Amino acid sequence: MKKLLIFFYLIVIYSLISCKKESTTAHGSYLTHLPEIKGIKYQVDTLRSTIYWTGFKPSEKHTGTLKLKEGLFICNQNTIALGRFYMNMNSITVTDLKDKKDKNKLENHLKGLADKNIKDHFFNISKYPISDFRITHSELKNNKTIIYGNLTIKGITKSVNFPAKININNDQISLKSDTLQLNRTYWNVNYGSKSIFDDLKDEFISDQIHIQVNLIAKKIKK
Repeated sequence: MKKLLIFFYLIVIYSLISCKKESTTAHGSYLTHLPEIKGIKYQVDTLRSTIYWTGFKPSEKHTGTLKLKEGLFICNQNTIALGRFYMNMNSITVTDLKDKKDKNKLENHLKGLADKNIKDHFFNISKYPISDFRITHSELKNNKTIIYGNLTIKGITKSVNFPAKININNDQISLKSDTLQLNRTYWNVNYGSKSIFDDLKDEFISDQIHIQVNLIAKKIKK
């Protein structure tokens, strides 16, 4: 009987350990979905990495930032072979408005938190809290690296490429992109678009959003 109890306790302990490992692997990180590929891995420092954006209207513009939830580079022979980056859409911040009420109003509108009738005007973070960019490959041209990949916003994926200045050393990667233009309507961000609605007169918002990416990533120690 004593041996049977010991055997039972060992099974319980083993099961608890196995469940814990499975939970960490499956739910601890979005990055578990990356394919296995040989190379040196660098994890994005989310505190030191920022995406800058600018949106335009006929007589004004707004600027802001967006932070990453997590991200990873995989480098092979001093070149970026693969990468994936998850953007926290709840981190959308407006930086040009000094009045706190105006700032909060615009941020909530962009996030889709202001009113249920306008939640899908822009990014609808309740439904789409995460956007992601997956690097498929890169190549060197004119002393800059061209990054190729797929950008998913609001569940819609489109191919994107942009030039960036990249510095890779043993312990860290820094990436600073050129300013790139994205047509927001490709991802169903249609509010105020003159190409979608024909009755806006001068109240339209440009389809083009300017994006500039600054990333710092640290080598993952084995």
